[in-house]
Amino acid sequence: MSIEAGSKLQGKVTGITNFGAFVELPGGSTGLVHISEVADNYVKDINDFLKVGDEVLVKVVNVEKDGKIGLSIRKAVDRPARPEGSTRPERPARPSSHQSQRPSRPQGGNRGPRGGMNQRTVVTFEDKVSRFLKDSEERLTTIKRQTESKRGGRGARRG
Repeated sequence: MSIEAGSKLQGKVTGITNFGAFVELPGGSTGLVHISEVADNYVKDINDFLKVGDEVLVKVVNVEKDGKIGLSIRKAVDRPARPEGSTRPERPARPSSHQSQRPSRPQGGNRGPRGGMNQRTVVTFEDKVSRFLKDSEERLTTIKRQTESKRGGRGARRG
C-alpha cells in the first residue's frame, strides 16, 4: 500500500520526542507528527496528549523524496461545518491611519482641574511632524550644549 499525501491512516505511536511523535503506519513505514500538529490548541508537553503505544488516526500531510513522512493528528479529525447562526459577527471596517482624523491628546494645557480633557482637538499628520521636528531640534541643541561644556566650551583649547 503506497502512502500518499491527503490519505487518512490508523497508526501506532512508537516514540515521543520534545518536538513530536513518531507513528508507525500500515506497511511498516514511520512518519512524524510535529508537536504543532497534535491538537488544535497549544501543546506545551506532548506527553499530556500521547503515550507510546497509543493508536491514533493520522492524515498524511506530505511525503518527501528522501522518504520522510509528515503526519497530522489534528487535520485527521473531521470537524463539522459551523451551523448557520454561529459564525463570527462582521467587524466594522476601520479607516486606514492616514484617512482617520482621530481626536488626539493635545500637547498643551487643555486639561481640567482633575487632569481630564476640556475639549477634543484634531491633530493632523502635519501637526505631528512639525511638533516632532521642534522637539528634535530642541533635543539636538541641548545635546550640543552639553558636549561643548564638557570640552571646555566653544572650541577653546586647554594649554
